Amino acid sequence: MTCRGCEQVRGLIVTKQGPASLAGLAPRERARLIIENCALPAYCDILRDDYRGALKFGGQTLHPPQRAFEMHVRMKETGSMLPAGAKK
Repeated sequence: MTCRGCEQVRGLIVTKQGPASLAGLAPRERARLIIENCALPAYCDILRDDYRGALKFGGQTLHPPQRAFEMHVRMKETGSMLPAGAKK
């Protein structure tokens, strides 16, 4: 896969959850497809909520900047990207 920018991504993502064919899709369509077809079930609700919030944010950026690294920081601090109390 060659990527010169989001609009030029072509290809297929395959995870143990399933495949997502991204060819010809807009960034918002790709995000939704990856969440539904490739994300681990424990993360789907979190990712769907983030996606819905991002749609309100607008523009090409599919996330509010303040949320960009939230899951990564949580992983470093707690050993899990899931919020406290979330089901695995």
